[in-house]
Parts: sequence; structure tokens; C-alpha cells
Amino acid sequence: MTGWIEEALREHDHAAADLPGDPAGRRELPVTDREQQVLDRIDRARRRTPRVREDRVTMSHGAGGKATQTLVEAIFLDAFRNPLLEPLEDSAELRLAGSRVALTTDSYVVSPLFFPGGDIGDLAVNGTVNDLSVTGATPLYLSAGFILEEGFPVADLTRVAASMRDAAARAGVCVVTGDTKVVQRGKADGCYVNTAGVGLFERDVTLGVAHARPGDAIIVSGPIGDHGITIMLARGELDIEADIGSDTAPLNGLVAGLLDAVPEVRAMRDATRGGVATILNEIARAAQAGVLVSEDDIPVRDEVRGACELLGIDPMYVACEGRLVAVVPAASADRALAALHAHPLGERAAVIGAVTDGQPGIVQLKTAFGGTRIVDLLVGDPLPRIC
Repeated sequence: MTGWIEEALREHDHAAADLPGDPAGRRELPVTDREQQVLDRIDRARRRTPRVREDRVTMSHGAGGKATQTLVEAIFLDAFRNPLLEPLEDSAELRLAGSRVALTTDSYVVSPLFFPGGDIGDLAVNGTVNDLSVTGATPLYLSAGFILEEGFPVADLTRVAASMRDAAARAGVCVVTGDTKVVQRGKADGCYVNTAGVGLFERDVTLGVAHARPGDAIIVSGPIGDHGITIMLARGELDIEADIGSDTAPLNGLVAGLLDAVPEVRAMRDATRGGVATILNEIARAAQAGVLVSEDDIPVRDEVRGACELLGIDPMYVACEGRLVAVVPAASADRALAALHAHPLGERAAVIGAVTDGQPGIVQLKTAFGGTRIVDLLVGDPLPRIC
């Protein structure tokens, strides 16, 4: 085990020279405690001011992991910084004429456009509905912007529009405005969709990953990784066959049931790019707490697990499009599970771990073999263009 510790120490050793004294007043641990030294140095490295080191944007910047986080914080947050943006939740909370309103936006570049269980149309609607829902808002209205490549089949565009119409009807929202642009042949990849969504906070709740507290239970609403593996196999680049479909679905009904049963929910996030691992790291970082989860408790379909093993991918990093991660007080965990199990999309919901008072900002996984490993943010981009 000392091999990876020594390697991590070398990788992060430069961080100490770039930082002032530890603002949290942490004491440097004895040199003999090598594993704890690694955790401390990783923590210090993460607290450095983010800076994009690449000269050009890479695919990793869109993967939802470390490169995405750095890009967002070093470029966009730095340029647009304001109190409404700084929480970096899935939707911004606005106050308009005495009402609390949620606003979100997202873009969809999934390839292929049509895949088992869905297509770019219902994916765009469901994804935007879910970003509003997990902040505690009731989704109401969407916009739809289309960037189309010259030569894109009108029949396919009609199919996408119909899919969006049906998905909006299922979610109880309306597409009320939009835009269309066409670019020259070869300047896009058929069809890209941008959506924005508006929702209303009808409950007196304020959710956010920074609200997580040591002792809280962490729940996932169902099996993870279905969407990402479906997209990968649908591309036909791999000689793997599996009966897997995307989990794309609107979560507003599931969320409403959970909040009705457990108004004290601390936070929710839908596990899209970067998967559940990214959400857990966001919780640990924002709450300045530790997170400990159990591999045996994380629901993964056998087909997804098998495909991940063949591809050398950890299901924890694979995107979902119909799953959420919730943080609730430990005393509320049973009620939360009961509420989720009562909904078709939450039948396999499970408590997968807890927020701890351990190393702040660090996510650890109890493995099926009895050991413990760090679950860091995704570094590369094993599944590009999955949403």
C-alpha cells in the first residue's frame, strides 16, 4: 500500500509551497502516519486557487470531473462572480415580486441522438426538469434552442420535437419559447439542443450540498450508470451486447414525494456527468466534511457492472439521467427511503453511506474486499458526449 502513498506524496508535495498557513488551523501529522499525510496534502492542493493550465479546451473539460470544475471556477465563476452564482447548485434561486424562482440552463450534445430508452429530445427536457427539481422547486416552463447542421434529416428533427413534447407532458411542464440556428454542413454533428427552465419554490426549503452535516445519511435513488453505459454501447464501437437502456426520466414526482415525507432534506443532486462520485466530492468539499460510502450498498445492475468491468470503468463515475443523490439527517433516513420506494423511479433506492467528521473534502469507499480507497474527482473523459 505504501507505493501509492509515496506516489501521491510526490504528486502533491509542491502544493505546500504555494499555500499560506492552514486557515483551518490543522496540525501537521507525524511523518510516520503516511496515509494521513496524503489526505492532508490532497486537501491543501484542492484549496489552491484554481487555474486552467492547458492552452486549449480538451474533452476532459466537459467530463464533469476535475478539469470541468477547474474550468468553471477559474474562468466562468471568476468572470461572472455574484452571490446567486457562487453556490454552483444545479439551479439559481431568484426572488421576483415576492416569489422564490429557480432558473437553470443546460445544453445537450449526446451522440448518438437516438439510443435505447430515449433520445436527445426527452433527455433535454428531463435533464432540465431534474436540475430544477433537485433544488426543491416545481418545474413549470422550458425554453428550447436548436443548433442544426445543414443536411440534418427533417424526419429526425420531427422525431426529436415529438419526443420533447411527450417528455414535457409527462413532467407537467410547457416549452414556451425557443430559437433555431443552422450551421454549414460539417460544422456541427446533426443536432444540438439547449434548454433553460424556470420553476417555483412552493415549499419552504433551501437545499444545498453545503448544508450537509456529519452523521447525515447519503441516499441514491436507484441503480447507477445505466445511461452512460447505454450511450457507450449504442455507438457500436465495442463488440459488447447487453440489455441496458437509459434511465432518463423526470424526477419532479419522486422529489415531491421525498420532500413531502422529509421536509428536512439537506441537499439533492442529480448524478449526471461524472456520476455519483462527482456528487459525493461536491458534498464533501462544500460541507467541509468527510464522506464514507460502502461499495456493497451502491445499487448497480449486473449488466452495467459487467460492461464496466469489460471496459475498465468504475460505475461510480458513469452518468445517470434519472437518479438523484440525497443527503438527509440520519434520523430521517428510514422515512426518506420509504418515500422513495413508494415511487416507481425509487424502488431500488438505498442508503450508501454517510457524511463524517473525518478528513474534510475527502470521499472514501469501503470496498467489497474490506479495504478503503479514496474516490477522487474524475480526471479524464472515459465517456465523452453522454448528455
